[in-house]
Amino acid sequence: MSRSTIQPALVTKVLPGSIAEEIGFQAGDRLVSINDISPRDLIDYQFLCADEILSLKVLDSDNELHEVEIEKDYDCDLGLEFSSALFDTLIQCNNRCPFCFIDQKPPGMRDTLYLKDDDYRLSFLYGSYLTLTNLPAAEWERIEQLRLSPLYVSVHATEPEVRSRLLKNPRAGQILEQLQWFQDRRLQIHAQVVVCPGINDGIHLNKTLNDLAQFGKNLDDDDIPAVASVAVVPVGLTRFRPPEDELTPVSPSKAEDVIQQVQALQPQFREQLGSNFAWLADEWFLLAGLEMPERVDYEGYPQIDNGVGSIRLFLDEFREIASTQLPSQVHPPRHLTWVVGNAVRTAFGEILQQLNAVEGLTVEMLSLNSEFWGQEISVTGVLTGSDVRRGLQQRRDYLGDGIVLPTVMLKHGETRFLDDVTVEELEQEFGVPIRLATGSEGLIQACLR
Repeated sequence: MSRSTIQPALVTKVLPGSIAEEIGFQAGDRLVSINDISPRDLIDYQFLCADEILSLKVLDSDNELHEVEIEKDYDCDLGLEFSSALFDTLIQCNNRCPFCFIDQKPPGMRDTLYLKDDDYRLSFLYGSYLTLTNLPAAEWERIEQLRLSPLYVSVHATEPEVRSRLLKNPRAGQILEQLQWFQDRRLQIHAQVVVCPGINDGIHLNKTLNDLAQFGKNLDDDDIPAVASVAVVPVGLTRFRPPEDELTPVSPSKAEDVIQQVQALQPQFREQLGSNFAWLADEWFLLAGLEMPERVDYEGYPQIDNGVGSIRLFLDEFREIASTQLPSQVHPPRHLTWVVGNAVRTAFGEILQQLNAVEGLTVEMLSLNSEFWGQEISVTGVLTGSDVRRGLQQRRDYLGDGIVLPTVMLKHGETRFLDDVTVEELEQEFGVPIRLATGSEGLIQACLR
């Protein structure tokens, strides 16, 4: 990546009591360099800030350049937050995966929703998945030099012809060589396999998981496995996908087949690797109408951000928190509408029962599918503002005293849905206060306050 593409890093927040606040940093300042090196991303910033003596060049909001000298403990953070983790250009994807959610969106949404991220830096920092097909040699060298591990890699298939078919990229067939590269350097990845019926399922899925398990072995007592875990995820399709994509939706019977297939391999992996190694995303069980595995089966939830075990964790956390925070009665009485995706309607039945056991508290679940995306069965996180509006309109006279809305539907840190409808717009339209809930504790607090 050329240094000429690097822009000064825009400061959006200065943490109270931090070194940055002490020396006069303000939101709107732009960090130009640290010890005469312009950081290209948050990774560079963190490495450069590890020195005990720092020389900073900073542009203030009036575009005036300042030079600041700092002496600090080597591991002490400056206390700055930036508008982006990348101060240069996002590494975008040049694959043409037919199941890519970016290509299954309608025109007219906000620009950032069409960026095809295939950037190893965001993978390292935030756990987003990349394919490894878009990295020039210099970026591979940087991964090795800075020991950027673990990364999160979309494998999908290990057979070269199958993976190339899925990614529509001949370079995609190099995945086994790339995994060997990680193993040789004692670096690690977490893998995901998006199962597309008729393409990479059945015997292909078996081969992929067994191939990945070969990289899950500890070569010696001092080594770490190159592949730490695998998430098996069902393909998600929308009504906006290209008509020639050759993809088939996952049916309930297919979901059952995949569950049985992966669970049949787990005893073998436990014997070989001491771990289940490959885990099924929650959506498989929701589609098949089956109970979620128990907490112990997820072994610390290594793929929680990929929807593997998130419902089991939510249920268990709710049960634990409810035992201490849920009262026997509330006053004044209140009647609330809790909006969720219809995929979790059955799974969350026990939560609804516990909430309604509180005297004076009535919670009705409004479970919705996403007509926006054209899905008959939808998880909560994909519901848009228009989906929620439709559901609320259908029961306008029964909304009660408030609406409980999970924040997983919203853009992080904002009150905006994927389709740019806002919570405030819905509140004004229906005349009922909306209570935002993050996680199981947030759900309880939204019902009690």
